[in-house]
Amino acid sequence: MLVTGGAGFIGSHLVDRLLARGDSVTVVDNLSTGSRANLPEHERLTLLESGLSAAIPSLAAGRVRFEEVYHLAAAVGVQLVMDAPGDSIKTNILETIALLEFAAASDAPPAVLIASSSEVYGKGARSPFAEDDDVVYGPTTVARWSYGMSKALDEHLALAHHRAGGLPVVVARFFNTVGPRQVGSYGMVLPRFVAAALADEPLVVHGTGEQTRCFCDVRDVAAALPRLVAEPGARGRVLNLGSDVEITIRRLAETVIATLGSGSEIRHIPYEQAFPEGFEDLARRRPDLTRVRRVIGFEPSVPLERTILDIAERQRASRADPAAQVRA
Repeated sequence: MLVTGGAGFIGSHLVDRLLARGDSVTVVDNLSTGSRANLPEHERLTLLESGLSAAIPSLAAGRVRFEEVYHLAAAVGVQLVMDAPGDSIKTNILETIALLEFAAASDAPPAVLIASSSEVYGKGARSPFAEDDDVVYGPTTVARWSYGMSKALDEHLALAHHRAGGLPVVVARFFNTVGPRQVGSYGMVLPRFVAAALADEPLVVHGTGEQTRCFCDVRDVAAALPRLVAEPGARGRVLNLGSDVEITIRRLAETVIATLGSGSEIRHIPYEQAFPEGFEDLARRRPDLTRVRRVIGFEPSVPLERTILDIAERQRASRADPAAQVRA
């Protein structure tokens, strides 16, 4: 099995799943946002510390035939996209082109999963978001829309390979995946809240805090990915993947404080203070999970409080011994 971005947050949990079922796994990751500490020492695991495009010639020249390919390498997080939109666009599009061409050129093309994002929906015309809904983006002068546009092009590329050459591709649109190994450095809200709560510092909420999101534990998401790849009914299709239980960001902050017994307060700051270059947000981001429920019977099972506790445990362990390769 090949996992691009396999040392990252979602990718490393997927690698754990694949190793546990007995697979040999090759991970390609340049460790720009992933970490070697996220991966176990394992005889059936090979890590290529490289960008995907640079690694593909050696993969193509090797004797390993990959039965499944999971493409999770991508730009990560709103903050990174805002800081370096050009790099994010190139990473998302060019690496996906390279991956799809590599898979299509194989003697026996593997099943391929392309990780996409709810950002594809842009401003969204309605809620909940369904896979075949129209998408609406803001102007090109606002950097945040570049990420959704680039992931939409990834989807078009994947589906074009399926239609034209029969490449067995499935596209999974992730909605606010959270859990241990996720870091707040790239604007991810839950690990940022947990870190503040553990330090009894203010939890900073952008805007009114009445905007809603649906958070799904990474272990539920990682378990679903091999099932999607193995399911013929998912081939050539886009499927939302996440939770459809909404929570306001302010209520999320309150839940973190209560779950961890923190003495933190909640502090609101306007978007223009948090993102000086300009930022547009959505009032709601909720997926329609009808399709993924029908195709693989997907239902999230890890409660939000459990996710919060596990993120906190990981962060505490990392603070106690930053050099340790703590895995959770």
